[in-house]
Amino acid sequence: MANEVGRWCFIIGIVVAVVLGVLSGVGVVLGTTALNWLTLLLVVLGLIVGFSNITKKESTPFLIAAMALLIAKTAGLVNINTLIPHLGSILEGIVTYLLVIVAPATLVVAVKAFYEFARA
Repeated sequence: MANEVGRWCFIIGIVVAVVLGVLSGVGVVLGTTALNWLTLLLVVLGLIVGFSNITKKESTPFLIAAMALLIAKTAGLVNINTLIPHLGSILEGIVTYLLVIVAPATLVVAVKAFYEFARA
């Protein structure tokens, strides 16, 4: 059951992150309160995913994927705007909000991995 909850939390988080990224990329300004609550929702969903969904076997691929996402964030995606208006901003917004959900999950998975190292 926990796996199912974690799976749905991850799917919902991805959808919310993509929607927020697209909205921010095209310049839609959400109210501060709404944006704060949606960001908090992404963080909570990320924590649930980290605690319930990532197994010991999946932890290394998950941490590598999180690092790849972090590297993509620094790639300067906004420069794509010179070729296709708004596309770079949309991609950067999506990656930013994906990191908001992935970062808490990554922290939980990394701490669990460190705990396993300490026990060994």
